[in-house]
Amino acid sequence: LHSHVVLQMTKRNPSFSSDSEDEHFTDIDHFEVRDVTLEFFYKPHTISLLAVSLCLLCIFSLFRDDSNSTDNLPIATFSLFVFFILALSPLVFPNGPFTRPHPALWRIMFGVSVFYLCILVFILFLNDVQVHALFRYFDPSIDFESPFIEADYAVNCWNISWATVSHRLDVFVFAHFLGYMAKALMVRSHAICWTISLTWEVTELLFMHLLPNFEECLWDQLLLDVLLCNGLGIVVGMRLCRFLEMRSYRWESVKHYSTTSDKIKRALLQFTPARWSKSRWLDGAMGPGRVLLIFQLLMIWQLGELNTFFLKRIFRIVPTHYWNWVRLVVLGIIVCPAMRQYYIYTTDSRCKRLGTQAWVFIAITCVEAFVCLKFGWDEIFVHVKWLNVLLWILSQLIASIFCVYFCVWHTKFTINIQQGTPAPMDDVLNNNQAVDHIVNKTFRSAVGFDKSRLRPRHVNGITLS
Repeated sequence: LHSHVVLQMTKRNPSFSSDSEDEHFTDIDHFEVRDVTLEFFYKPHTISLLAVSLCLLCIFSLFRDDSNSTDNLPIATFSLFVFFILALSPLVFPNGPFTRPHPALWRIMFGVSVFYLCILVFILFLNDVQVHALFRYFDPSIDFESPFIEADYAVNCWNISWATVSHRLDVFVFAHFLGYMAKALMVRSHAICWTISLTWEVTELLFMHLLPNFEECLWDQLLLDVLLCNGLGIVVGMRLCRFLEMRSYRWESVKHYSTTSDKIKRALLQFTPARWSKSRWLDGAMGPGRVLLIFQLLMIWQLGELNTFFLKRIFRIVPTHYWNWVRLVVLGIIVCPAMRQYYIYTTDSRCKRLGTQAWVFIAITCVEAFVCLKFGWDEIFVHVKWLNVLLWILSQLIASIFCVYFCVWHTKFTINIQQGTPAPMDDVLNNNQAVDHIVNKTFRSAVGFDKSRLRPRHVNGITLS
């Protein structure tokens, strides 16, 4: 068995020298496409991009009628956004750990995140009058004088009927389901997803004195939110993760297909992941550092969710306003590479720097919180109960400790059960933990090298350790 595993590892990874930390950081911050199928779409068209950008900028700036001063600001803002996103982002920004459907898409989304961060910093240095004028300039329907009215979910709690239940079944139920399915696809951990779901209910209880919209019936909170919407989303997302983990990834060029239907299928498959690896947040070295990183993940996630509700109330943006949906969709796309980079930073000892996308996403979350504090202090945060805030932070810390050490106990318990019943040779070869143990033991005894220092390789879209 030792010789079989060592032979397979030698075939897949002939070089056993560890790469530098800079090269490893490049893989998570600017992952390159290693199996190019259509070379034209992956060649750098820098001169063409420069020529087209300058021509369009010249035409729209020099030959436009700028006599109407009221139209200049939105046109200039839109032109700046388009030039920054479509011209500069694909050229200078990293694509992060993702390459599908094309690295340029992830560079553009990173440019959107940087642009949004700059807007938040700009708003942070304005006063109330200027911010209200700026918001009304882009949407005159926003009314800052009228009280902000939201749906009340804490009425007729014990009058349980179909009318009462149907009142709760609005579009946000479907949004809860999709949100937690996306969380499961990004985090890929039952324990962390359920911890996020339960701690969010605690967050609602401790902040309902600031946001009355958080007041809900007990059965609504436990049955509809936790079990039905969140739970079903987590289960569906983790099932999809399991399906993607079991697939074999070997990509062929669209030129290798003969029929039109096969070419179309291959083109559509370009929008699926190039590879899929199982996340192991709670494997390897455990200790206070891992607990702190999980705690930081929970805090950033809860703070980002709170920002959504505080921004709506402070700036009088109704839930159905398109600004809310655009922000949620953009942040939902931005958080995908950010979460992957944070996962690698948490679990891989070779990664000494936080990825760029993760850094920007954490900055966006914190600056949004600063904006909420500045412009909502007199109306909302002057009434804050600091004991509730302290309990909120403490609950997140306790949940992080419980999540980490419960998963460690569960893993050890599962391994002990598996070791109690000898498995056939085929099952041993298919058991990742057994193979990892054998390879580590073989390498340490033979060449004094730890297998965990090996750099993961990607062959035909499959991540090999």
